[in-house]
Amino acid sequence: MATLPQRFGRGVRRLREAAGYSQERFAALARIDRAYYSRIERGHTNVSLEVVGRIAKALKVSLGELFAAVDAE
Repeated sequence: MATLPQRFGRGVRRLREAAGYSQERFAALARIDRAYYSRIERGHTNVSLEVVGRIAKALKVSLGELFAAVDAE
C-alpha cells in the first residue's frame, strides 16, 4: 500500500504531465527547487501547505481538484 506522500507525488505527476510540463519547467513555474520537486513526485518528502498551494496554483487547479487527483491514486 502506498503512503500518502507517494500517492500525492503520483497525483501531482499525473496532473503535471497532463498539463505538458517537464519536471524542470514545472518546478520553476511553482517556485520549487527542482531536486526537491523530484523528491515530491517520488513520495520521498512530506510537503508543506505552502508548497501544496504553489503546486495547485502552477497547475491552475483548485486545492480540491489537486486532492481529488491524489485521492484517485
